[in-house]
Amino acid sequence: MYHTRLVVICDPDFAEILMAEIAETGFDTFMENEKGFEAYVEMENFDKVALETIRERYNQQTSVIFYQDRIQKKNWNEEWEKSYEPVIIDDQCIIRASFHQPEKSYPYDIIITPKMSFGTGHHATTYLMIKNQLEIDHQGKRVMDAGCGTVVLSVMAAKRGAAFVDAFDIDAWSIENGKENAEINGCSNIRIRQGKISELKFDEPFDIILANINKNILLMEMPYYNTYLLKGGLLLLSGFYESDIQDLLARAEKEGLQKVRHTVHDTWATLLLQKA
Repeated sequence: MYHTRLVVICDPDFAEILMAEIAETGFDTFMENEKGFEAYVEMENFDKVALETIRERYNQQTSVIFYQDRIQKKNWNEEWEKSYEPVIIDDQCIIRASFHQPEKSYPYDIIITPKMSFGTGHHATTYLMIKNQLEIDHQGKRVMDAGCGTVVLSVMAAKRGAAFVDAFDIDAWSIENGKENAEINGCSNIRIRQGKISELKFDEPFDIILANINKNILLMEMPYYNTYLLKGGLLLLSGFYESDIQDLLARAEKEGLQKVRHTVHDTWATLLLQKA
């Protein structure tokens, strides 16, 4: 059997968001490399027009090169295992695959098998979110994970003592993968659903809301975060650059959300807000 391989050469800062959008065109397997990543799909089973639209749109912001060829089917798990390395955050948390055997123990040991979902800890935004979670009191809290991907942030919240985590994503594969990751980490208090925050119903407000998505969606969904956040609750955002902080702060302030702090890593940023 043959696959179509799409080779994407891009700025590493754009790799994760490009993978997310290309997944919507039909590609179902991704492998990162030093110059960008490769995406795979069975033969011609993808939306060529949508793929070209993505390339044109991102070329307005940065240099993006696509080229395609045809290759024989591989053992993707074996190939992925060759390139996947654990992520260690502040010597407190390790994010690893099940086949990794850590050299020492860490307070938080998270096992993630990402498949084609997003959020392994390798991207700066996921790294920053976990780093901030290490400093936030989750004990007994109700937590929302908006755009949960692999549910790595949900698992961290559960391991930090959250009473309940409500995770959701628009991507069906993320829901399947997220459930597997929650189970392998022994986190039975994570509910995982498919949908958007504007479509889903929530029984009670939350003490903490986590949203690692992108600037435009964060701006659009800010009123929903405010609605579902308890007074005094914390909203932790990422998926944007340091240069975007002021735009997000301006929108947050309109909702009565006040800045606690921001952190930056490789030009990417997180913003921690509190509801007055």
